[in-house]
Amino acid sequence: MKNNSEKGFALILSLVLLLAMSLMGGTLIVMSAGDHKSNNSSDEYQQTFYVAETALIQGEKYILNQFLGPWDTKTHTRDLTKKNLAANQTKVYDGRMDKINYGNTSPYNRYDPNKDRSCYNSFTGFDRTTFKVVAAESWNFGKLLYDSEINRGISNKKEKEYLDKYYFEYFITRVGAAPFRGTGTSIKKGAKDSGLDGMAYRVYGCGINTGTPTLIVTLESLVILPK
Repeated sequence: MKNNSEKGFALILSLVLLLAMSLMGGTLIVMSAGDHKSNNSSDEYQQTFYVAETALIQGEKYILNQFLGPWDTKTHTRDLTKKNLAANQTKVYDGRMDKINYGNTSPYNRYDPNKDRSCYNSFTGFDRTTFKVVAAESWNFGKLLYDSEINRGISNKKEKEYLDKYYFEYFITRVGAAPFRGTGTSIKKGAKDSGLDGMAYRVYGCGINTGTPTLIVTLESLVILPK
């Protein structure tokens, strides 16, 4: 009887230990899955942030190209007769974007920047009844890379599909006269001279991940050019 009792107790103890180990294993699996999901979300945000930075760079590039003269890709020269300090358009801006490097063919027809106008609606701090812009553009990030000389040789289909879901958008407003300080031969002034002799532009940039769920990262920058 004593041996039977000991055997029964050992069996019960084994079952309890097995149950405890199963629960611990399940908990570890759930925690691992949660960490993996968190890491994926962090990677998605980081990539979207990089795309938003590209929006600012392209917006600033647009202003500089107007200031220095449009760049001719065929002759590799600037048209100096057209250089100017770009002015705001006469109409109040409603959030619409010009599609620059993509159209309505697959896979780009799955995203319409003018449907929700998400980039424009993600910003606050300006009067929408009077707000005007110099330009507003929407680009596909993946297509920009694959059309460039740097990535022309890449043919990884999965990578292309991954990058094609990212878009960057920007709109630029001319703020007005602002102090400008500069040195060198580009302007005729001393290193310590300053005054309202510059023109300020604010660039609003968005990185957009069109996956599920949609992720938008917004950034701003201020550019001041000499008059």
